[in-house]
Amino acid sequence: MDHDKNINLLEVRIQKLIETMRPPVHMRDELDIGYSFRNNTLELFEIRPRWDKKDEKINSPFAKTKFIKSRGIWQIYWLRANGKWVSYDPNPEVNDIVGFFEIVKDDKHSCFFG
Repeated sequence: MDHDKNINLLEVRIQKLIETMRPPVHMRDELDIGYSFRNNTLELFEIRPRWDKKDEKINSPFAKTKFIKSRGIWQIYWLRANGKWVSYDPNPEVNDIVGFFEIVKDDKHSCFFG
């Protein structure tokens, strides 16, 4: 039961952090930020209308982190143009999920938002 409680608390924390990244409400039909969280892996993606079918939305991943339980750290990845996830070398790992969001939002090396 404690494990489920920890996951739920983490999910609530992730949702709050995602809210800090989302664009203003009036823009969200054209651009939004979403996420998936499964098996200790969090993936962030942009949500946009398809260029040729505006009524269809597409999700484009841009950042990922994986919790390594044995080490108590989050490994950070960015998506290269070739579609492969690679370690974010300037900061390959952080101690908590907040650190991941700070690195993604700062995007000092233009890996996440180009």
